[in-house]
Amino acid sequence: MLNRRIFTTLMAGVVTLVPLGLAGAATAQELTRVTFVQPSPSAINSFNVFVAIGEGYFEEEGLEVRVESINGSGPVLQALSSGQAQFGRPGPGPVLAARGRDVDVVFIYNFAARSNFGIVVPEDSAIQSPAELKGEVVGTGTADGAEVGFARNVLSGSGLKEGTDYRFLTVGDGGPAVAAFEQDAIAAYSSSTADAAILNQRGQAVRDITPPEYARFFGNGFITTGELIRSNPELVEKFVRAIHKGHEFALDDANREKVLEHMASGNPQESEDPAFASALFDAVRSKTIPVDDSKGLGYQPPEVWEEWQQVLIDGGDLTGPLPDLTAAYTNDFALKVNGSAN
Repeated sequence: MLNRRIFTTLMAGVVTLVPLGLAGAATAQELTRVTFVQPSPSAINSFNVFVAIGEGYFEEEGLEVRVESINGSGPVLQALSSGQAQFGRPGPGPVLAARGRDVDVVFIYNFAARSNFGIVVPEDSAIQSPAELKGEVVGTGTADGAEVGFARNVLSGSGLKEGTDYRFLTVGDGGPAVAAFEQDAIAAYSSSTADAAILNQRGQAVRDITPPEYARFFGNGFITTGELIRSNPELVEKFVRAIHKGHEFALDDANREKVLEHMASGNPQESEDPAFASALFDAVRSKTIPVDDSKGLGYQPPEVWEEWQQVLIDGGDLTGPLPDLTAAYTNDFALKVNGSAN
């Protein structure tokens, strides 16, 4: 049974960083071990990580990466702030909300460069636009995931206010989301690209009613802590270089079969239906291609960060602008590894 929110247990305590060995080919004993946490067990949603593992890009950088899956962006941020992981892939909204609580996390690579969320309704629903959700219940996979902030933004843009014109209901994903539609518990669902594909696979045909202008609101990307950037920027650069190589490799259709193999190795259950996995990969991959590619892969448009901050202020997740919004993200590593800084 395919479900993108399967729990795995994070390793106890703080991960030990093993120093690199001297010059020469790195052996297993010489690799620096780091942990990457993703907000769901989907290998397809983190395809560049699994390609970087399978193609040996992390090893080339002297890194051994352990992947852990947890439930949503909130726990990803908790894992980093508690020292249980060095890298994660949450949404921008939860990152800004965490910064508002003085959690020192920093966005370092924009992976879902186009919004990887949308508000979907049943295929046969009479609802054609977000404005028509007035008085309705909108389902979400988690209570504090990136999909919540995205949906709040879209609905606010349609003149609707949470708690007055609509309300959210956390229903989970996969089977529970299908059941919520069947029981008329929700009229719409804020879904990721993967969520929508899974709903369709399970017989709940849905269509996206999100206005196209929201595509610029990039989704989940890679983060680390400000402390790690200050204390070991070389390590951060190595990680970003490897995921960038994995990203580039996966965008080349000549490598398609290898990419699908790497993702199947990362999550065999997700790829039990090869045709579905291939279609889902196409959908997810398309969201990682920048709207404006002049700055290369991984670049974060500062103006969209400004818009994301306003979304959180309007939604009450931030009481006001952050003291320094630019401290929440850096393009330094992405621009360096993708060649745009040269």
